[in-house]
Amino acid sequence: MHSLKALYSNLRIKHKMFVLISVIMIVVAVIGMVVQQYAYDFYDQEIYKQSSKALSLSSLNIENELKKMEKLTFMIATDTTIQSYLRSIKSGLSDYDNYVVRTTVQERMVNIGALDKYVLSAQLYDVNDNEYAVGANSITVSQNRLYKFMKLTAVNKGGNTWIAPDTKGDSLIAARQVRSFAQLQLDYIGTLAIRIDMKKLFNDFAKGMNSNEAQLIIMKDNEAIYADASDFSVEQLSSLTGNDGYKVIKSNGKQYFVTYMASTNTDWTYYTLIPFDDIFDRIVRVKNTILLIAVILFIAILIIAVGFANGITEPIERLNAKMKRVQLGHFDYTDEPNARALAMDEAGQMHRNFRIMVERINELIHENYVKQLTIRDTEFKALQAQINPHFLYNTLESINWSAKLSKQTHISQMVEALGSLLRTSINLKEPLIPLSKELEIINHYVTIQKYRFEERLDFHVNVPEKLLHCSIPKLSLQPLVENAINYGLEQMIDTCTIKIHAYVEEALLFIAVEDNGTGMEEHFVAQLLSGQVKTKGSGLGLKNIEDRIKLLYGDAYGITVESEPNRGTKVILMLPYEMRDSDV
Repeated sequence: MHSLKALYSNLRIKHKMFVLISVIMIVVAVIGMVVQQYAYDFYDQEIYKQSSKALSLSSLNIENELKKMEKLTFMIATDTTIQSYLRSIKSGLSDYDNYVVRTTVQERMVNIGALDKYVLSAQLYDVNDNEYAVGANSITVSQNRLYKFMKLTAVNKGGNTWIAPDTKGDSLIAARQVRSFAQLQLDYIGTLAIRIDMKKLFNDFAKGMNSNEAQLIIMKDNEAIYADASDFSVEQLSSLTGNDGYKVIKSNGKQYFVTYMASTNTDWTYYTLIPFDDIFDRIVRVKNTILLIAVILFIAILIIAVGFANGITEPIERLNAKMKRVQLGHFDYTDEPNARALAMDEAGQMHRNFRIMVERINELIHENYVKQLTIRDTEFKALQAQINPHFLYNTLESINWSAKLSKQTHISQMVEALGSLLRTSINLKEPLIPLSKELEIINHYVTIQKYRFEERLDFHVNVPEKLLHCSIPKLSLQPLVENAINYGLEQMIDTCTIKIHAYVEEALLFIAVEDNGTGMEEHFVAQLLSGQVKTKGSGLGLKNIEDRIKLLYGDAYGITVESEPNRGTKVILMLPYEMRDSDV
């Protein structure tokens, strides 16, 4: 069970759907077949009952006709005219008288009903074994067969005797002795035998059977009175008992539907046998047709289920193939040639979202690549400014000692400030540094510039103590102070005031570098922000600083420039408010 569960779990989705649909269909088919079989059995039982009633009615009608035949023999045997002539014959008559008697007896037999449609012949024998026969199919009975009639009828002493067909005759015969009832003598005066056309009788009362192979068997004491029953086992027929009145038996490789009815007046049992295929062939064909249609529908539904499963899983498989392609590093999204258009269902939305995601990733990769180039360019420029730092340190140290020996204090202080500026810039390897470190770099830079511009440079820092530990990008403020000197102080004769102040609003850190210089035109500010103007000094312009800020924090952050001609310039850095040390 565990292995089957594992096997099912590892199947592809369309195969799982196919298995699931197949199992559901098989279960439904089995339940349907059970219910159908139950309905068929119930229906068959009802058909059996109705067929049995119809066949039993036929048997009952046949029995009534046989009773009429028995009554006919009684009427002929007891007819006064026939009785009188038979007694006269017994007394002895002339040839002419015998002729007259023969003619009269035959006419009387016809008048009584000896020409009934089910009577083959009515044959009367006098004491001299002379035959008086009427009927459409009268025959001459051999002397031996006549003796058999006399012997069998003598047992019943004038009562009706049924004589079964034999090799010498295939008709059922109703026979009886004719005894004289004049003065209740009951003397034997003749023998009467009526041959009955059982085939016609059976065919007339079994027309509703729709079968040319239907058979009637009349049995008495396990012996067939009518018709040859050699094709069937006597024991098999005799064993049919019960209130149902019908059975299905098998004989010589064929099935027969048998109805049986015991006579109410005799000890006979009527059996009607019809080949099962004849009466139920149409029902069997209907059953087989339904089964064939069910099989065809099952196959058709399976084919539809496969198409349905493929319709669901095919977009998923296509998406899986695209994911594998991206997994190999191909981020250029391309649609398959001649691919079927996707519907806007869940699978189609997955394809659309995946395409948008891949395109966005590709854009981010491209953007990151550009930003990495920007960083490399910045680092390259920084390296250009830091050529051989040890050589510079040693050179500046030599200049510092020479200035001290020459008692040039301001030269010594400028050299020391420059050395500290270089050392701080080079030693800070991280992209983010505390605001206090950036201000330290700016102080070294301003110290040098004050020796150059003296009282014309008025520099102020207004930063709250708690903000000194905030993280900012390295060398993000120093280029702004440098630009304020290059574009503000150098363009004016009066004193230039440069201010740095910081504040926090809505979890954002704002650092402003402001000067009261000559200001700039709006289009020149736009060129500075786009990097179209080559900056003076270190070469780290506003575009470079803004790119680094967006690279580190995202597009929501950056630089804002406020400047008008003759009204100064104000550059504001908008950064996330982040403390460098968690304990501050």
